[in-house]
Amino acid sequence: MFIEKSFAMKNSLLTLEHIYTNSIHTYADKTAFSLYKGETLTYGEFGKQVEQVRQQLLQAGMQKGDKAALLGTSMPSWNVCYFAAVTLGIVIVPILPDFSPDALNAIIKHSESKALFVTDKLYAKVSKETREELDIIIRLANLQAVGGRALHAENQATQAAVPQPEDLAAIIYTSGTTSSPKGVMLTHRALCAQLHMLRTLIELVPEDVFLSILPLSHTYECSLGMLYAFMWGCSVVYLGVPPTTTSMLPALKEVRPTIMLTVPLIMEKIYTRQVFARFTKTRLMKMVYKIRFIRRILHRIAGKKLMSTFGGRIRFFGIGGSKINAATEKFLRDARFPYSIGYGLTETAPLIAGAVHPNTFLQSTGPVMKGIEVRLADKNPETGIGELQVKTPCIMEGYFKNPEADSEAFTEDGWFSTKDLAMMDKNGRLFIKGRVSNMIVGSSGENIYPEDIESILNQHELVTESLVVQQEGKLVALVYFQDLKEDLREHIAEVYSEIMEFVNSKVGKMSRITRIQEQKYEFEKTPTLKIKRYLYTEVMKSKGKREKVGL
Repeated sequence: MFIEKSFAMKNSLLTLEHIYTNSIHTYADKTAFSLYKGETLTYGEFGKQVEQVRQQLLQAGMQKGDKAALLGTSMPSWNVCYFAAVTLGIVIVPILPDFSPDALNAIIKHSESKALFVTDKLYAKVSKETREELDIIIRLANLQAVGGRALHAENQATQAAVPQPEDLAAIIYTSGTTSSPKGVMLTHRALCAQLHMLRTLIELVPEDVFLSILPLSHTYECSLGMLYAFMWGCSVVYLGVPPTTTSMLPALKEVRPTIMLTVPLIMEKIYTRQVFARFTKTRLMKMVYKIRFIRRILHRIAGKKLMSTFGGRIRFFGIGGSKINAATEKFLRDARFPYSIGYGLTETAPLIAGAVHPNTFLQSTGPVMKGIEVRLADKNPETGIGELQVKTPCIMEGYFKNPEADSEAFTEDGWFSTKDLAMMDKNGRLFIKGRVSNMIVGSSGENIYPEDIESILNQHELVTESLVVQQEGKLVALVYFQDLKEDLREHIAEVYSEIMEFVNSKVGKMSRITRIQEQKYEFEKTPTLKIKRYLYTEVMKSKGKREKVGL
């Protein structure tokens, strides 16, 4: 029966409007979305709010194909506005709240948005000039129109349109680790193909409860954590505040989620600050912890406590957005914590590969998902590493009003270039080595992957975060120490020497670092907590040039 139902859904739910209609009727009395310590909406109540916003958009003269910007933190009303737009064939433009005022105003203009959904706090980021160009502005707080040229206009109402699978559903401006955002165009067909494909990775049931801690404006959280959950009648609880230990612990205890989506940094901090720090307090404990079978026992004990901390019901703990530190992943494996790994891009809606507990493999993203083809271009015959290129039904239509970027994104024979370096083992497991643009070419022409070196650096007990860059042909490690004790600061040269010895003993000759440079403040990151590498590589290049000419 389940298989028959799933097959029927796959062949009928080809647009987000189809998925929306199916879910609000099938799960009308179930809880859909809620804000921790705040409002709760059933699927039926959610549908009523969506209809309320739909009518305001139609009254403002919005038509199929028009664009509507969505600027807000993760909350139930964000989802209301998302579905109100896409079910009318209006193209939603989610904007990351962390964008600067200049960037978000530029995105609203570039996307040709006629409507804006916005929280009161972020409204201040929208310039007066931008607001005056909009037809309607709707507050996320109460879902009421508060501005726009069409607010008091008469006879503006248009007829509701029904979106088709090939219609554009969303334009998502990537933050990424490069400086200029690009608008990724995703159709209803691409997003729905992703949702159906996800079932081969993890099957959801209406009893599943999500605790959402990542921004909805990122495709990872929107597709897996909102759309897929909505499709199967699950409940999603939004934390409502940044995910810190203080904010998460009470929510985990009360919500007791079965599903969570996170980024590596969150679990890495838990391992470094709580697990590793606890088991290496003294010199004797450090020595004992180095013994593999004892370490595994300690990790297993810590895993039981971790499972309890997360509410005791977690069955799927997704980690994506960037590569997880090897030491942290080893801990999760030893602890038998139900973590899963995924890899993808905004341009692919997003998942390309994934592995679910207990079938994860150390430092691998898992196998390519069914329905997706991959190949490795310009593969190194010795290492097996090449640029990952894909063909997927979830692929973007292109970058909005950016034909030059389109031509760079696709090969002449139609494959999408991920710009990621990867290798694949004999069992079909994918291993991501880093970005093509991050790869460093050594003095002898060898390829050096800074992400691999950083993964080892971050395993050192004193290192919180790191970034490896090339300066004057040498590898330099930028290191951030969060809580370096005063007695260690008095012997900082010895600390640097110890870290270099720790790293260089674990990497090949050509990947050894020659200098440590302390990063005084935490690295600036994207909303999914990836370091904005370009900010630091360019500074180091400039610094190297100045030093060379004696400035």
